[in-house]
Amino acid sequence: MNRELLNSILSTPGAPGFEAPIRDVIEAELKPHADEITTDRIGNLIVRKKGEGPKVMAAAHMDEIALISTHVDSNGFIRFSTLGGFDPETLITQRVTVHGEKDLVGVIGSKPIHIQSDSEKKSKSKLKDLFIDTGLKKDEVKELVPPGSPITRLREPMIMGECITSKSLDNRISVYILIEAFKQAVKVNSDFYAVFTCQEEVGIRGARVAAGAIQPDIGLNLDVTLANDLPGVSEHEQCTKLGEGIGIKVMDKSIICTPSLVSYLEKIADEKKIPYQREVLTAGGTDTSAMQYLMGIGSHVTSISCPVRYIHSTAETCAIPDVEAGIKLTKACIEQIGSYPFE
Repeated sequence: MNRELLNSILSTPGAPGFEAPIRDVIEAELKPHADEITTDRIGNLIVRKKGEGPKVMAAAHMDEIALISTHVDSNGFIRFSTLGGFDPETLITQRVTVHGEKDLVGVIGSKPIHIQSDSEKKSKSKLKDLFIDTGLKKDEVKELVPPGSPITRLREPMIMGECITSKSLDNRISVYILIEAFKQAVKVNSDFYAVFTCQEEVGIRGARVAAGAIQPDIGLNLDVTLANDLPGVSEHEQCTKLGEGIGIKVMDKSIICTPSLVSYLEKIADEKKIPYQREVLTAGGTDTSAMQYLMGIGSHVTSISCPVRYIHSTAETCAIPDVEAGIKLTKACIEQIGSYPFE
């Protein structure tokens, strides 16, 4: 694995609507390998390999769940709202970067447990009670952090056994998979668009725009999925298991994938001896749906899904062999998905 590139992708900020820093990293990496590279008005990065055959759109969202400043109080503490879904418990005492007039390091604080009432100790934390402490005087914070400043979580990637643990594996690990597969593909038998979409975490907004413009015949999404093979989760409730292969999506709450395309990807994986597992996710949604029904022409769709534990936390964890399997499957799709037999 290209650890330097992966660390850069995982560490570069890119809050929903503020994806420019991560978009610049991706563009610099793929420009030498693209026939055409553009950024649309909403902020999607569209990287094209021209070829004969059906139009294929592969989408990997580049935004990460993040926060946004709403107010600086009389003591200099920053109040904030969310960009994406959070469990407040995962935020307390986390370090963040506040991207105001200049970047500031901050810590998310809450009322100390020592002075909480019995009822407060028993109840879950609420976002409205959290704040960010930058260690600066109130006047300086007010000057440097106007309302609407994006805030990203600060946590460096680490290798843990045979796994990677980091913030923002959702969805930067899929961004990495698509980049590496795009670079490694030696041929293409379709008109292939790799789209690094924006604002997925706040309502799959970028993918809707890109799908409407490209109007693909085939939509291939790359995202993460729940690896909930954990204590306390019954076997029948588990979606995927860490280290048992890349996921091929059958469904999630927003989509039922094209059965023949699911089978086609499974056939590719079998032929190339790529380990995979079927993903049946009964909650959540991804850019896959934007490519199927929101543009009104009915693309054939599925998703290559990387199993990740502890999603939407700063300790998201995936297995390196699953990532490698994802790169191999995506590369094979780029090279031969144009031969998919439409039904």
